Amino acid sequence: MNKPKIGLLYGDAAGVGPELVAKALAKKEILESATWILMGDERVFNKGANIVSKELNYQKVENIDEVNPEVSSLWLIDTKVTDPDEIEMGVLSEKSGKAAGDNLMFALNLAKDNKLDGLSYAPMNKSALYKGGYEFMDDIHLVASVFGLKSGFSEVNVMNDVWFTRVTSHIPLKEIAENITKDNVLESIYFANEIVSKAGITPRLAVAGLNPHAGDDGLLGDEENDIIIPAIEEAKSNGVNAFGPFPADTMFLRLEKEGYNCLLAMYHDQAQIGMKTMGFNKGVTISGGLPIVITTAAHGTAFDIAGKNIADPGAFEEALKMSVKLINNGYK
Repeated sequence: MNKPKIGLLYGDAAGVGPELVAKALAKKEILESATWILMGDERVFNKGANIVSKELNYQKVENIDEVNPEVSSLWLIDTKVTDPDEIEMGVLSEKSGKAAGDNLMFALNLAKDNKLDGLSYAPMNKSALYKGGYEFMDDIHLVASVFGLKSGFSEVNVMNDVWFTRVTSHIPLKEIAENITKDNVLESIYFANEIVSKAGITPRLAVAGLNPHAGDDGLLGDEENDIIIPAIEEAKSNGVNAFGPFPADTMFLRLEKEGYNCLLAMYHDQAQIGMKTMGFNKGVTISGGLPIVITTAAHGTAFDIAGKNIADPGAFEEALKMSVKLINNGYK
């Protein structure tokens, strides 16, 4: 089997990304699992390696067509977008946000030209990207725009072989209820079912309620009876193994006990709090619904500890492993 060719970015240069890249690639099993192509400013990659006292033994090329997997597992294309002397570690800035977005666009354009099998990047900062001119609510919307997608994509998290996604994502709490419609819930159920199936897993999907105690049969809200249950029933009639709605305060207890491998939440924190409590250093984020495998760690830039060599690389390592696994399994 040919090893997949995966682009690898350091994310926001002011965060922990550069050091996470160096720590992850120091693991032989990760380094040798793919042909990794570092894309970003060479000085930033090397600064990250110096912070953690590691060495990045890469081959430097001008363009991706020069990459030869038989020669090395690690390559670098220097985008020359970030002078590390102009970036203050641990500080959100327009400059680091623009550079992160520029590197991402560089990689995505290669992906559009079928030059990459996948893409993994260390954490980016949404506010920094926005300040840097990439005016999207998050990085997945930026990525989707490059591929011309306006719907059918969503952030998916994976933790301990359980997949997590949600009906609403990065929107204010006050806007959640109005976005919980039958069409949105049903579309999200089908999306979750498809994403997990593409990973080679038979989905068994637990759907959360919106209200406390999943509405208590209408006493605490009508969304479960009027919207969520009809969506679940319609999905079931079309062959989807969907169950619920379950109260949010007990749904994580049901995952292992009742054998669910995918959880559909109604909003961001309903899933993220429990998921990250399960193991902050293991969570992976997948950009689902896109024509290429894209993964990152399910945590942020950690500006408060950037440059201190104390960032745990576990989640980022899992993200790299997930990219390789999905590509090798034929995930599209």
